[in-house]
Amino acid sequence: MTITFLGTGTSSGVPMIGCTCNVCRSLDHRDKRLRTAIHINVDERSLVIDTGPDFRQQMLREGIVQLDALLFTHEHKDHTAGLDDIRAFNYRQGHDMPVFAEPRVLDQLRTEFAYIFAEHKYPGIPRVVLHPIERDDAPFDLLGLPVQPLRALHHRLPVLGFRIGDFCYVTDANHLSSETLEQMRGAKVIVLNALRREEHISHFTLSQALEILADLQPERAYLTHISHQLGRHQEVEAELPSWVRVAYDGLKINLN
Repeated sequence: MTITFLGTGTSSGVPMIGCTCNVCRSLDHRDKRLRTAIHINVDERSLVIDTGPDFRQQMLREGIVQLDALLFTHEHKDHTAGLDDIRAFNYRQGHDMPVFAEPRVLDQLRTEFAYIFAEHKYPGIPRVVLHPIERDDAPFDLLGLPVQPLRALHHRLPVLGFRIGDFCYVTDANHLSSETLEQMRGAKVIVLNALRREEHISHFTLSQALEILADLQPERAYLTHISHQLGRHQEVEAELPSWVRVAYDGLKINLN
């Protein structure tokens, strides 16, 4: 399995429009963060979790020419706004794109991208096949691949992370139940959001994320969905245990 961090930033990205803080002015490429998403190559399948507003740019930067399915964690715009750009994969691959998400999220996609689902479709629009994720207590089948949903709360909004084999991915969360933690336990690699140092209504802080990771004890962990308020990449990493790293855009990790 190869995981590529397509984006590691929060909804405003880093740098943030109009900000002149030392993070937003940093020349370190690791401090340039597009909206959060990942690409996974596993068992000859190419998957993307979340298509934010930077989806097209991320696909071009990473040279991704095949995409077999999309998964969505939740319906917020910084995770869905790039859906229209799957058209290129429709054209190249000659088939509709499988999309996996909770029914509520699929309903939101139908509303925000109503033209995709119109009775009389305009030529050239994206083509999708919707697959509702009905349960979070058991794996679902994604093109023959078992995927375990990981229930989380984003303030009061139920969202999903995903476990595929020994890899867990959770973003946009500030609460994980004991049941979800047990579903994550034993994973070799865990990605978890860590927005900033100060308390936040809907995201884990750095200290909260580290506390969860210390309990789960994966071999490796990576922090994502990072705002400019967390600090410069190099300085934050210097504070962390050796097995926890700050993810950055374009980072690739391999998991056997």
